Amino acid sequence: MTYKGFILMRRFEFIFYVFFYEVVFGFSVYGFGYFSSMPFTLLWSIILGAPAVILLMNIKGKLLPLVDGLLRILYAIPFLVEYFIYMQFKELYDLNTIMNGAGGALTGFASTIRGLIFSPLGLWHLFLYSIPLSILVADLIRKKYDYNQPDKQVKVATAIAIPVCLLFNIIIIACIPSARTIVGAEYSYGKAVQAFGYMEGTALDVKALLFGSGGDFQNVKTPVNLSTSQPGEGSESVPSGSFLPGESGVVPTPTPVPQPQVMDIDFTALSQKGGKIASLAQYCANVEPTYTNAMTGKFKGKNLIMITAEAFTAEAIDPELTPTLYRLATKGIQFTDSYVPATAGTTGGEFSHIFGLLPTSGGKSFTNMIDNGCTYFTMGQRLNAEGYYGQAFHNNDYKYYSRNKTHTKLGYSAGFMGIYNGMEQWVNYHQWPESDYDMFQGTCPLFINQDHFNIYYMSVSGHSGYTRAGNAMSKKHWDETASLDGKNSEAVRAYKACNMDLDQGLKYLVDRLEECGKADDTVICIVADHFPYGLDPDASLGNMPKLSELYRYEVKNYIQRDHNRIIIWSGCLEKEDPIVVDTPTSSLDILPTLMNLFGIKYDSRLLPGRDVFSNSMPLAFNLNYDWKTDLGTYLSSKGEFTPKDANTQIPEGYVQQVKTIVSNKIKYCKNMVGSDFFRQAVGDPNR
Repeated sequence: MTYKGFILMRRFEFIFYVFFYEVVFGFSVYGFGYFSSMPFTLLWSIILGAPAVILLMNIKGKLLPLVDGLLRILYAIPFLVEYFIYMQFKELYDLNTIMNGAGGALTGFASTIRGLIFSPLGLWHLFLYSIPLSILVADLIRKKYDYNQPDKQVKVATAIAIPVCLLFNIIIIACIPSARTIVGAEYSYGKAVQAFGYMEGTALDVKALLFGSGGDFQNVKTPVNLSTSQPGEGSESVPSGSFLPGESGVVPTPTPVPQPQVMDIDFTALSQKGGKIASLAQYCANVEPTYTNAMTGKFKGKNLIMITAEAFTAEAIDPELTPTLYRLATKGIQFTDSYVPATAGTTGGEFSHIFGLLPTSGGKSFTNMIDNGCTYFTMGQRLNAEGYYGQAFHNNDYKYYSRNKTHTKLGYSAGFMGIYNGMEQWVNYHQWPESDYDMFQGTCPLFINQDHFNIYYMSVSGHSGYTRAGNAMSKKHWDETASLDGKNSEAVRAYKACNMDLDQGLKYLVDRLEECGKADDTVICIVADHFPYGLDPDASLGNMPKLSELYRYEVKNYIQRDHNRIIIWSGCLEKEDPIVVDTPTSSLDILPTLMNLFGIKYDSRLLPGRDVFSNSMPLAFNLNYDWKTDLGTYLSSKGEFTPKDANTQIPEGYVQQVKTIVSNKIKYCKNMVGSDFFRQAVGDPNR
């Protein structure tokens, strides 16, 4: 066979088609930012395409085009599945999430997914990914399909190309410091796909599943202290003021003798167990704890209603359209710079503020913690231990995201209720989305007369898609948003309209609490599961026009995208001077902050978030290794730190130190979510 014949042989078209699949995916998700990953995707097109080529070289006769066609379909499917997941959730889902979370989402929201597939952009991608198969069919019709087989030397050369390309790929990564970091200390699936392409990112995900990722914890050297409060207290702490007085200028009276927020944990004994447990124990032993403060125990003995608000964000709050949300946000503890990292969709958002960890195992994070008996540090368990009546509710299918297996083990004494195990008596489940107002109205009588209650709600009224006709809650409240006519697009108006149902449900709850004299003794905590990703079903990061319209600024990065509004309110706060938290906070801070406010004994060294009233460094971060402190913002994709303003002085070594702290916290989450460290450290979660 001639060299020319080798080059032109039709079997090798398959490698080009694999590269074509990757290029379509890359530009669709990342736009022109995909260019930098093309060398890696070219190598991985050979690495993953060559085995199929070798298989085709060993098949003869009429079976050859059948296998060829099947392979073209099978190779295209993962790209299409991941792309349609991205269209819906605006996040790339790793294998754990697809197997343990997205599967339910894709079936549960079948009509939404069908809408995406048969949208203009969805049909365009189906067309693009069908081109290789169409070429094969056209060749067969024109009788131009090449049935010839190469000689043995060509097969050997093709096989050799696989390890050669792997080696070349390793060499390139070794020569690029930023690439080495992504593969090693700062690995995350989304970041890997963005840097190397879908194929290599998925290969690294498989490697992480089998062998773990992230390396060892790093030492933080020469702690930087910019605090105006007490000096730095250890390698994981850069103290800074965490709350400001309100308009009156009155600062809460400090606790006379601050005490460390720790428990009696024998880290030395845990370190002797080896493996992840030893690594986690050694890390925690070196983390400086936070201390009790003026806000410690402020809510001791009060009732708690925690709400994960579906697709909620700060811009859903409006003094006219959502007056109760506005009241709770401005009359309670005022969080003015808060963030909710969007990871693993709704189940990931729930996980973060219930467990105080990032869902580093994707959709499997929740079940991992439950199966390992690591529920001690949840508000359900801790208030249950104090004799509270507890119950969790959701106004959608109670089996969705396996909540019937996870939410029943969070410590709520009366268990978990959703559609098909009780909620259907109050909530009309023949519409989509279901009504939060109906859920609050129906379930309130179950707990409001209890001496002490601890309630958890997962809402759904704010769910996409955001159209007047296609969203039952948007349609229900459409006329009430008449003031937005001509000011907002239909999608943004529909988003604001459907959140009015959450607001009216909250009004019902607050009214009942006030009527029975329990408003001052009840705390309502509201946090989103993720930003409203359904506003832009066909957009990539940096190209989210509807979200930018809602936010009133162009959304260009993950920090901007994930900005939100955390709400902690109690009737008693309305009688006091305002408490403003204007430093960066995130959903990871909810758990330690509530435990401090409720006077619950916990170990602050075991939670990567912070009590926002402590002197610990304000820090919001995500699994892309982006972060924000009170001094500025770091974007990992650009490797750039931007100070808060022109007057902010950044001391030498500050950025590297915080990068290391963030890397350690993510490493901690990765090891925690896959182990039973909490149970080994503190024992039975039910005690």
